Amino acid sequence: MKTIARPVPQAAWRLLAATVVVAAAVGWFTSAHAQSETGSATQTTAVQGVTMKVTPQPLASGATEWEFKVSLDAHSGSLDDDLAKTSALVVNGKEIAPTAWNGAASGGHHREGVLRFPAPAEPPAAVELRIRRAGESEPRVFRWDAAGLR
Repeated sequence: MKTIARPVPQAAWRLLAATVVVAAAVGWFTSAHAQSETGSATQTTAVQGVTMKVTPQPLASGATEWEFKVSLDAHSGSLDDDLAKTSALVVNGKEIAPTAWNGAASGGHHREGVLRFPAPAEPPAAVELRIRRAGESEPRVFRWDAAGLR
């Protein structure tokens, strides 16, 4: 019995090419908008149309507070987060609540401000800032090692 090779239809090639392009785009989007690498000063996440950037401010010797600059940008919807209630700093496995949010009030498509936390007695080897947002299943997590804290 002789097998006859049939050419692959153009539609099948187009479908394969489209699948490859979509997979590549999803991979790029996921890596470009995922958590930043530990050690980077400013870290950015983008989830459900809201981009959040966080930058730790250097912890000066003898400081009583640790500051993190935070900005939020939304493509649509209102940014009604109460960051003083939905944020926590994790130092040596212990969650610390912020002492204040100094910045733009709830609402709008863009907010900037500073989250303040009690300064640790000694600079830790690493810290993690967790910010919960309504409608997101997991908190946004930003991590810095000792090099990114100074």
